[in-house]
Amino acid sequence: MSAPHLRALADAEPAIYWLADPAAPQVLPALVAATEADLVVIGGGYTGLWAALQAKEDDPSRDVLVLEAGTIASGASGRNGGFCAASLTHGEGNGIARFPGEFSKLQQMGRANLDGIEATLSRYTIDAEWERTGELDIAVQPWQVDALHEFADLLAEHGQGPSLLDRDEIQSLVHSTTYLAAIHDPDGVAMVHPAKLAWGLRRACLDLGVRIHENTEVSGVGDERGALRIRSAYGSVRARQVALATNAQTALLRRLSNYMVPVYDYVLMTEPLSAEQMAAIGWQGRHGLADSGNQFHYYRLTADNRILWGGWDVVYHLGGRVSADYDHRASYALLAEHFFDTFPQLEGLRFTHRWGGAIDTCSRFTTFWGRAYGGRLSYALGVHRPRGGRQPVRCSGDVGPAQRQRDRANATADGAHQAAALPARASQIRGDRADHLVHRSGRPQRRQAHNPWLRTLDKFGLGFDS
Repeated sequence: MSAPHLRALADAEPAIYWLADPAAPQVLPALVAATEADLVVIGGGYTGLWAALQAKEDDPSRDVLVLEAGTIASGASGRNGGFCAASLTHGEGNGIARFPGEFSKLQQMGRANLDGIEATLSRYTIDAEWERTGELDIAVQPWQVDALHEFADLLAEHGQGPSLLDRDEIQSLVHSTTYLAAIHDPDGVAMVHPAKLAWGLRRACLDLGVRIHENTEVSGVGDERGALRIRSAYGSVRARQVALATNAQTALLRRLSNYMVPVYDYVLMTEPLSAEQMAAIGWQGRHGLADSGNQFHYYRLTADNRILWGGWDVVYHLGGRVSADYDHRASYALLAEHFFDTFPQLEGLRFTHRWGGAIDTCSRFTTFWGRAYGGRLSYALGVHRPRGGRQPVRCSGDVGPAQRQRDRANATADGAHQAAALPARASQIRGDRADHLVHRSGRPQRRQAHNPWLRTLDKFGLGFDS
């Protein structure tokens, strides 16, 4: 007989739960002619949509055109965990390490940006199932408890006031015997339906007059007498400016392969929990949750009380290859095992969906941007957080087409450090060895903390985690 966690996967559809929502809009036609535009945005995810929306808000007369290779939200923007965090730097610890002199300003920008996103949803009546729940960063091993205490002290030194919860306090919020302590961020994270957010931005763009073509893969960008020519299979666009917002797909600008590492992240979605099952795990605050290992899980409740469970087994393929062939793998079985180790009281619960895909990351774990073609093309990448990453995207969308990189985000003006693929892959392997989850045998085992290899890579700006 198969193990309970495998039986729970028996009916899990290999599809993205968010995109199966009946609110999905009708697909827009592909570009099939030659045309012109003031601004062409390549990529119809969050970065691209916010770039188009804010460019149109800045100048309603600007002719803005969005080209999406698939359909809106079919990439990373439609398959992430739906965590919308105020941090612009993949967490406060990374921000302090990378930008210590500007950390305070980054925090202010991030909080203002989170508030701005909420205001945008209200202004355009976008129903994205927004919940300002906050987040719990959870220790599930003794070394992680020590790390959380050190982290809390570090935040206090930088004027932050983290709420550190002991075992009894975290157990009172969410019931799992694996929880030992946590840091509570009560207001800096919101939960959102990723696809509904993208579809809402799509509608807002269309209402403002932005032209959008789906199923239009861009095959090339080139100079053309003071402008840029963007080519696709059936048409082309001559544009004064271009905003490149393609996440893990970087073929249109070769230099980006030196700064970005595509990695694969995997996710499970459960069936809706019953009232009895919800009572068994507590979780009344509906916080976003994540454990605090080198490789970690992130999880949250949906509007209908399903649990999204993802992370841990982040995968890099040699040479940075990106392919739909990598979207599904045996990671689902490991994720399911970890799920029931965390919530054994939910045995019998089944998974309805499983999916994966590439996300873009760089060694500094922060958005980076730049220009090419004499400043006519702007790009913003590195918005890689599997949990969400909504915050950096909105900033990036703002600065790209409007040419305001230094003005709006001068706190991170030194950009991103080059991320070499070999150290990234090697550190993933070491992280896995350091973080083999204690639940493999059903009994707590000893785990190694952040090992010398990972600490060395961090020192030289080449760190890597899930």
